[in-house]
Amino acid sequence: MSASRSETASAPVPDGSGAGPASTAVPEPGGDLLAALLDGMDAALCAFDADGVVTHWNREAERILGWPAEEAVGRRGFAGWAVRPADADEVQGRLMAVMDAPGRQVHEFALLKKDGGRVLVRTQSAGVRGADGAPAGVYCAFSEVHAQIDLERSIALSEALFEDGSWGVVLVDVDLRPTVVNTYAARALGTARATLLGRPLGELIVQGVEDLEGALQHVLSEGAPASPAEVWVTLRTAEGERRRCWRSGFLRLSSPLAEEPVPLGVGWLFQDVTDARLAEQDADRLRFRSNQLHRASRTAAECEDPMEAATTHLDYALAGFADHALVDLAVGERLVRAAATPAGAPGPAAPVAGGGIPVRYPAGHPALQAVDRIGSVRDSAGAAGEAWAAERQWPPDAAHALCAVLRSRGRTLGVLTFLRGPSRPAFERPDAAYAESVAVRVAAAVDLARVLGG
Repeated sequence: MSASRSETASAPVPDGSGAGPASTAVPEPGGDLLAALLDGMDAALCAFDADGVVTHWNREAERILGWPAEEAVGRRGFAGWAVRPADADEVQGRLMAVMDAPGRQVHEFALLKKDGGRVLVRTQSAGVRGADGAPAGVYCAFSEVHAQIDLERSIALSEALFEDGSWGVVLVDVDLRPTVVNTYAARALGTARATLLGRPLGELIVQGVEDLEGALQHVLSEGAPASPAEVWVTLRTAEGERRRCWRSGFLRLSSPLAEEPVPLGVGWLFQDVTDARLAEQDADRLRFRSNQLHRASRTAAECEDPMEAATTHLDYALAGFADHALVDLAVGERLVRAAATPAGAPGPAAPVAGGGIPVRYPAGHPALQAVDRIGSVRDSAGAAGEAWAAERQWPPDAAHALCAVLRSRGRTLGVLTFLRGPSRPAFERPDAAYAESVAVRVAAAVDLARVLGG
């Protein structure tokens, strides 16, 4: 607004038909500041004195309706220029009625643009009091209804995301610290919403925080990625560590008030897809293992030597499953090593040269437990390291073991042991089921070898 707009607020108006004042008054103190404030507003604003004469008209009002301040200030009401004659009395009455009422009132009006078009606006108006407390006029802020509805939708969407969203929503600042966290995200992270605010993500995420923070930093510097990404993390919770998979999308947040984009942080939206991904992994693993058993059976069927068929089953079983395999056969009251993979490096299983030697397993050895239970036994080194493997007479790089009993025709023929190194996870229950399937096939081959060998 130019200084003349605030000047006309105190200038006398000869009648309601003119487009503006006939004379110029001396600028009031602070008039330039008031004009700058009004013109800097995002909302359109106009004001009326107690007689309904327009005293202020800012640039946003000019943008929406097309009427410049020079043609708007000094007119009495909107009649004859900004509203249709049929609507003028109703609009004027509703606007001026707020002068004597407390608080603000919201109305919707159809106003006329200078080019003759019509625009539906939503107004918020309130009375203005003079120095003596008496009603002195009305101010009215207005905006196009569709713009207001868009704003309300944006606010409603934000509130819904931060309260009832089915996705986790976290806003992080440029220091990668959470500033706003919704209910879903707090539940997924295993803590309260307020507890997360301002804390480094590394306090809650044991593993995977580097990947997550790297993604956030990339968004701050380069912008949002084209598609969602899946991030595996391990969380530190009161119940212990939990491994989770989050399907994540990222948005760079910039201030809408700055001329140049100023990053405010990153909006991180995610959904926990751990169960679905684990189910997919289990299905892929089962498919692969079933295929390996099928291939091993077809290859073993072509072997003339039953012991070669037994080691063939081991070679196929080791792929993606274990690092070493040992076959100990029962000879009287002892277990004798019959076949094994190389101890120093990965390689194919082969019968022990010279017919094998008895193994002196101590009492409570997992292999002996498997024989006693007629079932599978799992064991891991934990913090014991190489001493654990040495005590059990296994290769020094072994850290996890799975022993499955060899049974055929109702008899125990020995024990099949699979070993994994420290870089691999411990054997789990699905692994034991697979090892038992392999043991059934190995036991049948060993039994045939004994029958043919007398």
